[in-house]
Amino acid sequence: MTKWRKSSDSGGVNDEACVELARLGHSVGVRDSKNPDGPHLDLSSQAFGGLLARIRRGELDL
Repeated sequence: MTKWRKSSDSGGVNDEACVELARLGHSVGVRDSKNPDGPHLDLSSQAFGGLLARIRRGELDL
């Protein structure tokens, strides 16, 4: 069974921008916490690291 986890920085159950992560073998799964039965992204560890770096640099801010 896959163990999904939500960030401790999450605003709670009503947080509109919250995702969950899970280790999926050699990749990282990312899904919408409000739709746990919906689809998820399956990113390589390298791609996930790149995504985190872009988020930290503010490159994806709306």
